[in-house]
Amino acid sequence: QVRLAESGGDSVQAGGSLTLSCAASGFTLRHSLYCIGWFRQAPGKEREPVSTHSNGGTTTYADFVKDRFTISRDNAKNTLILQMDSLKPEDSATYYCAVRFGLDKCDLEPSTRFAYWGQGTQVTVSS
Repeated sequence: QVRLAESGGDSVQAGGSLTLSCAASGFTLRHSLYCIGWFRQAPGKEREPVSTHSNGGTTTYADFVKDRFTISRDNAKNTLILQMDSLKPEDSATYYCAVRFGLDKCDLEPSTRFAYWGQGTQVTVSS
């Protein structure tokens, strides 16, 4: 059974850093044709894509996080990592990871394209 579990959310001050993890179970990242996306949703706003990572190592970033966030894979832990630096108050949101499988190009996509979701982890950035 495919499961994702996010962790690492916290409260930090502007300019700080956080490392979010998305632990996968029920499948092995390095042996799967996957597209994993990090999304975020702030209160009263729609869920928006932040970054994606494919099995081939292709990564994408939303313009509002480019040069601040880095997505990577830890094969030993079967986990996707989202390193968030230079955090801003507007980065405050619940962050989710999600996965879909197949050969389609992995890019910033609507949340409806992803079949499996984690429970989310809260990030709060204070000014």
